Amino acid sequence: MRVLFPYIAQPHQTLHSLPIAMEIASRHPETEVHVACATQAHLEYAQSLAAYYPESKASFELLHLPNVIRERVERHGHTVFSRLASLFFNKKYFSTFQAIVVPERTSLYLRTLGVRQPRLIWTRHGAGDRAIGFARDVKNFDYVLMAGKKVEQRLLAQGAIRPGHYHTGVYAKFDMVRRMRNTGERLFNNNRPTILYNPHFNARLSSWPQMGLNILSHFANQDRYNLIFAPHYRLFDNRRAEATQLQRAFGGHPHMIIDTGSARSIDMTYTSAADLYLGDASSQIAEFLIHPRPCLFLNAHKVAWQGDENYRFWTLGPVLERLETLAEDVDAAFSSHDAFVNLQKDYIRDTFDLTGDEPTAPVGADAIVDFLRMAS
Repeated sequence: MRVLFPYIAQPHQTLHSLPIAMEIASRHPETEVHVACATQAHLEYAQSLAAYYPESKASFELLHLPNVIRERVERHGHTVFSRLASLFFNKKYFSTFQAIVVPERTSLYLRTLGVRQPRLIWTRHGAGDRAIGFARDVKNFDYVLMAGKKVEQRLLAQGAIRPGHYHTGVYAKFDMVRRMRNTGERLFNNNRPTILYNPHFNARLSSWPQMGLNILSHFANQDRYNLIFAPHYRLFDNRRAEATQLQRAFGGHPHMIIDTGSARSIDMTYTSAADLYLGDASSQIAEFLIHPRPCLFLNAHKVAWQGDENYRFWTLGPVLERLETLAEDVDAAFSSHDAFVNLQKDYIRDTFDLTGDEPTAPVGADAIVDFLRMAS
């Protein structure tokens, strides 16, 4: 049996499925596991992560792409066109596998391209509440892995999954983070509390366009807190000149980290280190709250969010619509945290079906192989 794990988009998705690939390779040696990436840099990143699984043997390959497309991705980042091109120019290659396991949904387009035989399996990436994670086309996957009952219940309610074609209790990124974590890493040379500002990339949801520069300026000119600015990876993926300008403007402050897309921005280095989460709609809030801590949310678009299941996470801390009193609001978020602790714990129990620090990628690996054996 041949199983492919392709990566046709940004590298933050890699951590959500690569541990499953490595576990299949070690737990089911009769299965031939291939990992394929659209760019050389992404391939090298995947190989560096695979090094944390020395017991696993998989093949690593570069997807075929015309040089002009690959070079554009390497210089400017991924686009919808580049992702579709990765599928189109490799459709014969994809057809040689029994299963294709992906963390994104663009790969469903393979069916339109005539790639019919392989089973399409979705690992998801992230465990947030936004509607995009519960899109109607999920039903077109043959099998789905998910973190816990929150996702399961919503997908079942809309008929996007059916019994026997999904498995819960899998969040493989946590496995990778535990393997690679350097617990002695110190991000700042002081003892101030650290705030993580993590805006979303989508302008309709993000606080960045309306509030971002004011937030960075505020923290640059105060001496009570450290600030890590680590937005969703996609915010600056196609805006690298702007990212460089931000680094020049704010990167010189020793109490600030400006990270617009390094490996540390996606491997939970910052969500693990921060004392307070400041953000809007990113699913990283779920990863942050594995250990309950203060949160402060930014409603830059004045959304009527109360009672909307797509904004459930905004019940886990105060919500701001303006920044005029940001200093006081940050202080208040710390002092009022006790009122939100139980809500945060309930949220995590609903989001992640976990048993302590037990790895879940092996669960996902066995579920996929069992499904493929039954489906063959």
